[in-house]
Amino acid sequence: MTGGKGVKVQGDHFQTKKDALEYCEDVLQTHPSVVVEEKFEGEEFSLQCLTDGKTVIGTPPVQDHKRAFVNDFGANTGGMGSYSCENHLLPFLEKKDVEDGLEITKKVAEALYKETGEYYKGIMYAGLIKTKDGVKLLEYNARFGDPEAMNVLPLLKNDFVEVCQSIINQQLHKIKFKFENKATVCKYVVPEGYPDNPVKNEKISIGKIPKQARLYYASVDSREDGLYMTSSRGVACLGIAEDLEKAEKIVEEAAKSVKGKVFHREDIGTRKLIEKRIRHMKDILSHKIRKL
Repeated sequence: MTGGKGVKVQGDHFQTKKDALEYCEDVLQTHPSVVVEEKFEGEEFSLQCLTDGKTVIGTPPVQDHKRAFVNDFGANTGGMGSYSCENHLLPFLEKKDVEDGLEITKKVAEALYKETGEYYKGIMYAGLIKTKDGVKLLEYNARFGDPEAMNVLPLLKNDFVEVCQSIINQQLHKIKFKFENKATVCKYVVPEGYPDNPVKNEKISIGKIPKQARLYYASVDSREDGLYMTSSRGVACLGIAEDLEKAEKIVEEAAKSVKGKVFHREDIGTRKLIEKRIRHMKDILSHKIRKL
């Protein structure tokens, strides 16, 4: 495991087999193995699910942004931000795509029981990608996503303690889940140089933030004279509103209120970046049609 920061993609981070092998040699200096996977072309999304081993409940899909810099440039990070939409889809997804992703998780939950004889109870957070050949599975985490949890949990109208108890008691099927029909945008404020060479122990200050915004403190140190950044993601800012444009404006104002040797991705949740995602998916799907 490399903290979510070790993935290199052919065509983006390296161009030739020689480049790939050189990176493998670097990894093997500190890790016992290298995993080589097929490269999917498409748009990724997160589908965080709750399960008691028998019942699987999906939360609204979210799109995370791993690249460090605006317009998806730079190294992969732990996650620079994420967004969800008020219709509980994403601009490049159809309802069937979410249903297909949920079906994958249901099959995995069933397979876990068949293999182990025990019901897995908790969170099944699927990293999925929509491709020209449908929705494919990239990975699972046995936890909520960071930052994706901050997009969906504030929208949950149910009592979360009751939800957890129903998971433990395998009564999840009795819960009628309700998520608000609102859009969310999350942006992480991180130290300059993150993720490769982040500045450390630099003091930050937080000015006036919009009333509608929320701040979640992550990797920061609270000292007598204020807050200090560490080497990782420091402050997550969240905007919630009736639509994506309003949510993005709220969170951008909040992120700009964090002062110091920091930066954030201003483009997350913006119309320009969303339209880029939509065009990308249309190009992939139209290429499939032309091949047929």
